Amino acid sequence: MKNISMLISATTLLLSSLPLYAKDDALIKKVFNKYAVEGTMIVSSHDGTQQYIYNKERSKQEFLPASTFKLLNTLIGLKEGVISENTVFKWDGKDRGWNMWNKDQTLKSALSYSCVWCYQQVAQKVGNSKYLDHFDKVNYGNKKTGPNVQRFWLDGNLRVTAWQQIDLLKKIYDEKLPYPKQDMETLKKIMVIEKKPSYTLYGKTGWANNAIQQVGWFVGFVETKKGPWFFAMNIKMTEMKQAPIRKAITKEVLLGKKIIF
Repeated sequence: MKNISMLISATTLLLSSLPLYAKDDALIKKVFNKYAVEGTMIVSSHDGTQQYIYNKERSKQEFLPASTFKLLNTLIGLKEGVISENTVFKWDGKDRGWNMWNKDQTLKSALSYSCVWCYQQVAQKVGNSKYLDHFDKVNYGNKKTGPNVQRFWLDGNLRVTAWQQIDLLKKIYDEKLPYPKQDMETLKKIMVIEKKPSYTLYGKTGWANNAIQQVGWFVGFVETKKGPWFFAMNIKMTEMKQAPIRKAITKEVLLGKKIIF
């Protein structure tokens, strides 16, 4: 009887120490099933004591960061002096395939509209060797670029996992990256997507739509009166019409977990 009692106690202790997502991922799974997409999602409290996850295996897989790389790219561009908070990217008059890109861009609009040609200008000025230096300092993803400095985050060799996205987001929020405080404040300011009385949502979407990978991202954090929460989700995204799904899933999960209301 004593051995059985000890076994029950040990089992109880083990179950109580499991991450919260072990029993709560069903809610996230239900939302993903609703939209009929393959993907993963991590939602984490600031200190990581509360974590909700869907598709643990995929959360550890490496994917092209696509335009979510613009978060770090903004900090790198500011640090290297190739852009500033007041930068205006001048449109060259060429049709870029989307009306929102066919105009001059501020730093805020370039991030919000995910303006590829704007950040390609940044990449050209920063250069490959400096990117590699920054990746080492920040420990970003697999720390690789690729043959084309203007496209390595879209179809090059750079890869990140959802967990690595969470790590970067927390460092951005805490301003614990090797960049000036003012630059990190600038980044957070242009990351704001939605501001409500009970919360402020910061984030960045991304889409790699090539033969290598077809993945859509939404990463960011939400500031609430009870503290910040961080999220990183990706889905298999093959068509532009799937784009709204990324934010829709995220908002439904945050609402379901009562993080936002």
